[in-house]
Amino acid sequence: MKSLSIVLLSFIMMFVIGCSNDADTIENEIPVPSGIYFPPLGEDTWETVTSNQLQWNTENEEELYAYLQATNTKGFIILKNGRIVVEKYFNGHDQNTDWTWFSAAKSLTATFVGIAQDEGILNINNKTSDYLGPNWSQLTTEKQDLIMVKHHLTMTTGLTPHLGDFAPWVCSLPICLEYTADAGTVWAYHQGAFMLLQEMITQSSGISFQEYCKTRVADKIGMNGYWTNSLGLNIYNSDTRSMARFGLLMHNKGVWEGTTIVSESYFNEMTNTSQDLNKSYGYLWWLNGKENIVGTTSTTALAGPLVPNAPDDMFAALGANDQKIYVVPSKELVIIRCGDSAGEMQLGPSSFDNELWGKINAVIP
Repeated sequence: MKSLSIVLLSFIMMFVIGCSNDADTIENEIPVPSGIYFPPLGEDTWETVTSNQLQWNTENEEELYAYLQATNTKGFIILKNGRIVVEKYFNGHDQNTDWTWFSAAKSLTATFVGIAQDEGILNINNKTSDYLGPNWSQLTTEKQDLIMVKHHLTMTTGLTPHLGDFAPWVCSLPICLEYTADAGTVWAYHQGAFMLLQEMITQSSGISFQEYCKTRVADKIGMNGYWTNSLGLNIYNSDTRSMARFGLLMHNKGVWEGTTIVSESYFNEMTNTSQDLNKSYGYLWWLNGKENIVGTTSTTALAGPLVPNAPDDMFAALGANDQKIYVVPSKELVIIRCGDSAGEMQLGPSSFDNELWGKINAVIP
């Protein structure tokens, strides 16, 4: 009787395993949809494609998810040509929970600047004082007039950055904006200088920065987000899928389902090296595959790329505490990570980027 039970159990296990293998085989044979996909506006509907269909290394997925959970991740999405392959939530987060982008929203702001230029209300080669008036800083008129809108996009204003001193670093009042070097001669990650871009958009458009964001981008691509003021910062918050929608817009070079949101010419400038001081920086976007990088706490360039484990053509919106929007044109990927810090309290790039890409590479061939 015992022998019969063992035989029956073995048969059942073989049957289950066989069925599972058959299901995987059938799924592998389902063709992957061609062309880019855009999720509809105002709906939760979003097309998916499986990692089996894409012939990814599915045996390594659980290790990736365990790593994400252990490193304080809240939301994680992988899109392939716009379709969801992976959507995971951890540590009390879900699809409808909002989270702050921190400085990943700098890349969003850079997009608004391009839209304003496309509309003819702002020109990045004009002086900052053309939009903020003659008294926006402590600089002499001669030195202040060297600063153009483009210098705020590229972190090369030459204003004293106050690195490591939070209050003056975020301050955008004239009393805080002092001279260190001529514009275009030094690269320094300066929050206060960046925030002036939002004021320039307000002044040139005649509407609030929040309304400009909503009408020019969010409503057109279905983002559910909002801006809040905290600790002297204007911070964007949204659900993880809204981050993915913005990443998808960037993956398609500023075009959403046939509608141009930002011109291709500006998009190309924004996502390529913008100056020689920090090759890994465009217009408020971080760029991979370049020969050097200047981080957020220094003005000295270090040899090597942003994320050695990531594809060379990746560009990224990176925020404090490891908020990530990775766009990889060569692999047709958009990857989102939001959550608490994975370990380092960094304002943008961190060692987590390279560690995470090591785990991603084990899944995506």
